[in-house]
Amino acid sequence: MVSFRTGSVLMATACALAFLSTPAQAFYIPGFSPNIFKMDDRVPLYVNKIFSKKSPLPYAYADLPFVCPSTHAKNEWLNLGEVLRGDRISTSDYELVVGKNIQCQVLCTRQVTAEEATLAKDFIANDYYVEWIVDNLPGATRYSPGEGLGDKLQPYRAGFPLGKIKWDKANIHNHVTIRIRYETQKEGIAIVGFEVTPYSIDQGSECPEDPVKPGLLKSVEGKDTEISYTYSIQWIEDTEVTWNTRWNRYLVKTDESVHWYSIVNSLVVMIFLTGLVAIIFMKTLNKDIGTLYSSEEEMKDDQEDNAGWKLVHGDVFRTPSYSSLLCPILGSGVQILVMTFSTIIFALFGVLNPSYRGGLVSFGLFLFVFAGAFAGYYSARLYKVFKGTSWLKNAILTATLVPGLLMSIVFLLNLFVWHKNSSNAIPFGTFFALVVMWFGISLPLSIVGAFFGQRKKAIEHPGRTNQIPRQIPEPIWYLRPRYTIVLGGLLPFAVIFIELFFILKSIWEDQYYYMFGFLSLVFIILLVTCVEVSIVVVYFQLCDEDYNWWWRSFFVSSFSAIYIFLYSMVFFTKQLSIDHFVPGLIYFSNSLMICIVYGLLTGTTGFISTYWFLRKIYSAVKID
Repeated sequence: MVSFRTGSVLMATACALAFLSTPAQAFYIPGFSPNIFKMDDRVPLYVNKIFSKKSPLPYAYADLPFVCPSTHAKNEWLNLGEVLRGDRISTSDYELVVGKNIQCQVLCTRQVTAEEATLAKDFIANDYYVEWIVDNLPGATRYSPGEGLGDKLQPYRAGFPLGKIKWDKANIHNHVTIRIRYETQKEGIAIVGFEVTPYSIDQGSECPEDPVKPGLLKSVEGKDTEISYTYSIQWIEDTEVTWNTRWNRYLVKTDESVHWYSIVNSLVVMIFLTGLVAIIFMKTLNKDIGTLYSSEEEMKDDQEDNAGWKLVHGDVFRTPSYSSLLCPILGSGVQILVMTFSTIIFALFGVLNPSYRGGLVSFGLFLFVFAGAFAGYYSARLYKVFKGTSWLKNAILTATLVPGLLMSIVFLLNLFVWHKNSSNAIPFGTFFALVVMWFGISLPLSIVGAFFGQRKKAIEHPGRTNQIPRQIPEPIWYLRPRYTIVLGGLLPFAVIFIELFFILKSIWEDQYYYMFGFLSLVFIILLVTCVEVSIVVVYFQLCDEDYNWWWRSFFVSSFSAIYIFLYSMVFFTKQLSIDHFVPGLIYFSNSLMICIVYGLLTGTTGFISTYWFLRKIYSAVKID
């Protein structure tokens, strides 16, 4: 499983993936072309939602009672990922005509009740941002990354604030200056930037002469009021940004040295474990394997030579407790492994680029559903090893156990989100579609996979299993399960905890994560670490004559999910400002589901590799 060539192979893989991690080349694949507009063409502006770093509850902008309603509102078609992330895209009355600058135009005047004004005040106090869309680009505000950097390097922050708190009052932004940046091409123009600069102006029902000029702010303070919404439009030719690089300003620029430090940290842990596995192969096993024992007495005489693992050759493949539960769990783990590998490959080739809103979630769900065939196949093969009598029952349990647990959490959580009227609430139609995908696609595929799996010849184990179980001696204290599992789970967590910080920021702070090259490297090192830590822990367990390895090989690697959940609690207290029950419930519920999926992935990786390892070493031992 592990050899001295592992290091060179991983280094070659690292170089290839590092090349793929550059942001500009990783996002656009052949066949994706810009929308070309000509002079006087109308460009639609879509309104989407409001969102906040202080709350994971977004709200549909078009449904807000204190903004201008569209006279001909039309909801856009959304993919599954967009619906699940709370997007609600619809048309607006903002008039954008190519090349036509507008100094000021009134959109509408809205009568707002005291209750609606209080709602607006609450949103502003919780730092909610507005997301609009033009040519698939989210409206953005500029921010300065630091002194000494030119204007062309100024990055974008997606969205613009709904309002601001000033002089202890909530002031709503009722005037926006929209800047459309474009690149001139032979056929016309391509939009490369969409900037929104908001202002709060108490101008009555008229357009402001100069929105930048200091004046009265339009406050919303829990009483009936009238809000006039106005806007200005500027078309600006941009010679610095092209259509292919227009997303670069949206991407959070983090120091790449931090990611490389994460890679080096992960490699150190992996190399340490590789050394332990190499010692087992080259020193202990090389000396032990091939020795012919004619009696049990000779085997006992060699215990001092660290060959205790050979003493349990007649019990090591004994069917474990709760084997009917282990098979579905490992089947789901294989399903998640296939989904994760496939999703990362799509991301590396640029299919899951930031312009494809909801693409990561959509692809992940569809790949998970179709990977049900792999889950059923592996679960059935293992079920046959354990001499199960009902492969169909096992296949159904494989397709329903883990997905049923996750769907139950989602359904219960959705009840709270529905109560808050958030756009993050899954509509009934979408929920029904998820159930159809589960029972109409994933479950049948799992049964098909199990059908072919149970028809395959059972996996053969070297040697025969004794009829009477061997007595397990009292283990050394540090080889007790509670110590080996807890300490073993630390190593996979040590591999990923640096990259985990950036992933959590992208999930909970609405940032674009694009370092898929680095993520792939860390993922490969994580899997290798899970393989090695499971093999090492089980080997020393067998040397202590404890043959109950089946569940332990799974829990050693999967226990790192507990550390990830604890880390998410630290992230919650240190990085986020969530102070309400439902947003907190959403955070911890989603963190729990992520940890369940991660634990199944790493635990299954550890189990499969350990199972392969034990079949290899016991098949090489010559025991009559």
